[in-house]
Amino acid sequence: MAFSFPRKEKLKSKKLIEQLFAEGQPVSNYPIKLIYLKTELPFEVSIQAGVTVPKKNFKSAVKRNRIKRLMRESYRLNKGLVFNNSKGTFAFLFLYLGKEMPDYALVEENLKAVLHKFKKKINDE
Repeated sequence: MAFSFPRKEKLKSKKLIEQLFAEGQPVSNYPIKLIYLKTELPFEVSIQAGVTVPKKNFKSAVKRNRIKRLMRESYRLNKGLVFNNSKGTFAFLFLYLGKEMPDYALVEENLKAVLHKFKKKINDE
């Protein structure tokens, strides 16, 4: 499987993001929280994902962008954990809840843990 994160896999729909916050199910492993929603997606992809970092915790856009970049990179390399085993289509939104600047190892470790929890939760349903 190619380790890519193409445009059609990126969550951009404002309606879908609002729906995620209203109806989505949370899975958390501090400092990363995943909100997911089983939904129909406009493209032939099984998951669309987005990342966000609250301005409240990181005033500097440079720091927020760095954390988002780390989260996207970690997701790109580890999305196979979910893609290969999930049935149905999902919208994902990853939130970084920590207050300190993370390094890549911390982000990847916690993102993997969140994806494992998601997989377990989906398989239990």
